[in-house]
Order: sequence, then C-alpha cells, then structure tokens
Amino acid sequence: MPRRRPGALRAERGTFAGRRAPAWARELPPVDRLSPEASADVHRVRGRGHFYPLEDLLSRYRAFLERPGGRLRLTYALCPAPGCELDDLAVVRDGLAEWCADLPPEARSALARVLVGLDARLRRRTLPDPEAPRTDRAGTPRPWWHRLRYEDHQ
Repeated sequence: MPRRRPGALRAERGTFAGRRAPAWARELPPVDRLSPEASADVHRVRGRGHFYPLEDLLSRYRAFLERPGGRLRLTYALCPAPGCELDDLAVVRDGLAEWCADLPPEARSALARVLVGLDARLRRRTLPDPEAPRTDRAGTPRPWWHRLRYEDHQ
C-alpha cells in the first residue's frame, strides 16, 4: 500500500502547517497574537456557529486581567441577553474553550499557548471558591474557571 504524503494529509485536515497562509487569509486582519496560518484557520472556522468572535472573547479576557488592584473577583452577568452575558468571565472562558475545540490541531495549539499565559494570570489574581459546586446538575465536572470567587450581589 503506498504511503500518503504529509502535504496530502495536511490538506485533507484543512490546515496550513508547513506552508504560508493563502492570499485571502493574508488580506484579513490577524487574530490576537496568532500566526497568519492560525488566523486563517480561525477565519475559516468563524462561520461554524460561534456566537462571539474569537477576537472579542480574547479582548474581554485581557481587559479583565488588566484591571488595577490586587485580587480580582468575577462578576455575574446582570442580564442573560446575548452580549450582556459576556460580563461574566466564566462565560467568556467557556467561549474560548469552544473555539479551541473547534479549531484544527495547529491553530488549536497556537490558541492554547495564548490561553495558558492568560489562565496563569487569572489563577494568580483570583481565589478559588471553596463553596462552588464541582459538577453541574447533570453531574458533569465544571471547568476550574467556574469555581472562582465571585463578587457578592444583593
């Protein structure tokens, strides 16, 4: 049985590993700290049902981490409407996790490298909530960012 060439395998996966991004991708704006190839993958995946653009989610995450002061506390979204729900950083991080899961492997690893640094800053500047439930109602484990301390709202 003949061996398949690596370029054919990459083309089948729809990624740009080992070569330059196509011309259409170089004309689009780059995505936050990602290579042109990873940005091209983001632009290709953009229409697959993601409600919020990756750039918006990353900018909200960075804006939260750049708040002055020492410890940060997450805030609940006061309104469940689309757009308003992004006031809750856990919802923003959920959106980033969805993007990461939907990207091809090379773009996923590039986004994961960006998220590792942001997540480390979030862990340093927030405190865990010991009373936060570890699972949802269905018994599925909740990600660590859902178990951080929130501001008290009355």
